[in-house]
Amino acid sequence: MNIIDVKGLGLGFDLECGFRQALWDVSFSLEAGKTHALVGESGCGKTLSAMSILGLLPKRARITSGVINYGGANLLEYSNREMQKIRGKKIALIPQDPMTSLDPLFTIGDQLLEVIKIHQALRGVEAKKKAIEALEAVQIPCASARMQSYPHELSGGMKQRAIIAMALACNAEVLIADEPTTALDVTIQAQIMDLITKIKNERNTAVLLITHDLALVREYAEYVSVMYAGRIVESAPAKEFFKSPLHPYSKALLNSIPENRGKSLETIAGQPPSIQQDITGCRFHPRCKYAFEPCSQEVPASCEVRSGHLCACFLEK
Repeated sequence: MNIIDVKGLGLGFDLECGFRQALWDVSFSLEAGKTHALVGESGCGKTLSAMSILGLLPKRARITSGVINYGGANLLEYSNREMQKIRGKKIALIPQDPMTSLDPLFTIGDQLLEVIKIHQALRGVEAKKKAIEALEAVQIPCASARMQSYPHELSGGMKQRAIIAMALACNAEVLIADEPTTALDVTIQAQIMDLITKIKNERNTAVLLITHDLALVREYAEYVSVMYAGRIVESAPAKEFFKSPLHPYSKALLNSIPENRGKSLETIAGQPPSIQQDITGCRFHPRCKYAFEPCSQEVPASCEVRSGHLCACFLEK
């Protein structure tokens, strides 16, 4: 069952030089008990797409098209006050950097209790009990004592666990994990991802995993959407995607992983375009070694090439 359906999302920014489009026709779904990975190079629009769901966009951002269906309503039509009732309680966020996401002036307990008091209307002993249970759920030892700790007293992995505890304290239906393993070593990365997966399975939570780490996607995601320069160029079940990618950009990403290389590590020539660059046709064609005439003239539509496997490329027409 889909909890959230993002359909045809378009978004841009009002800049000094005029309006510039940043997202085009972004569509994906989040299913209960499943992890949907949104992958691509930095700056391709992954986080912007996720923040659109939460309504946490920069002041200059402007939605130009699309709907975000949640519970039979379009979240894009909600006021900020209405969204405040959903953020944290129904749709939770694990932000990118655990080192800077916690307020250094308040204890872990204070910050966790604030979430519980706002969204669950609990106070006193009941709120504290709920907070300790949340810390224990993310496997923080001596949870009661850790309530008194300040962020600087915790390791990177413990900070991330505390953030996950805050995100899940209200039993959210949807968890947006934005680069949840950034700045963590490999061992702690695995522990954090195992923890998210455990919580997802136990609570039937829908997870949106934003990452550029395809090794994590291979191990933990059920579905993959590949973004490039503001567009989703390929979507598929994870097993199908890694077995048989279709879009040239997807193939290039997979070929650039050391474990997948042959004699030499493949690189993708050039750089992703900036928001100020006007590119006619497929936005990947300036970097694509398979590009031919239609690629520079028109934008390829996303078509279902195989069952559940969509690709936006003229090579697959």
